[in-house]
Amino acid sequence: MALLPGLCCAPWAQAQSQGLEPWRQALQQTAEQAASQLNREFGASARVMVELGQADPRLRLAPCQRAEPYLLPGMKLWGRSRIGLRCVEGTSRWNVSLPLTVHVFAPALVAAGPLDNGTTLSAEHLRLAEVDIAADQGGVFTDMAALLGRSLARPVQAGEALRSGSLKQRQWFAAGTQVKVTARGAGFAIAGEGQALGQGLDGQDVRVRFENGRTVTGRAVGEREVEVLL
Repeated sequence: MALLPGLCCAPWAQAQSQGLEPWRQALQQTAEQAASQLNREFGASARVMVELGQADPRLRLAPCQRAEPYLLPGMKLWGRSRIGLRCVEGTSRWNVSLPLTVHVFAPALVAAGPLDNGTTLSAEHLRLAEVDIAADQGGVFTDMAALLGRSLARPVQAGEALRSGSLKQRQWFAAGTQVKVTARGAGFAIAGEGQALGQGLDGQDVRVRFENGRTVTGRAVGEREVEVLL
């Protein structure tokens, strides 16, 4: 459990038999300090906002002289998360957590209008806008070339960010296609041609048969291209 900076070793005796409200501002500030790393990662193109959720109003805590905030195991300061607070010096060693939402607003490609499932994307379907890239699963896109010609796997609403999960998996070639096979090793690469024994889905393994009957398994990486790592 990783400790968060800025709130260690603070006196909390005044919060005897109370909920978390006396510490809410300190928890908010601590979460914002920890999330500030996202600003450094994304630079001036992003705005990071942290929203601390409400604790159970029935919560009552024993007196505590020293408490520490921390991130729960497996939790990240991205989208919906949680922040913990534990008493390390008091009459009772309690441990509680609150919901936390981290918003990361940055430019990304969104739908210019409502788009149906199966739509093949063109430039007129897309525009750049500021969106909360942490609000949903899947990466967003800023390069229009990466989306042109791709097909949607589900409907997309106007203004909604195009995410990796919105797209059908790219098929680079069909079964039976003659493909280029490049075998790569430490400091060398060997190229040849063969027949794909299955469809080439982006990033997925596919078997290829050469004229001599030998078969290899590689990864579909481009238009009629298979890569074998040695």
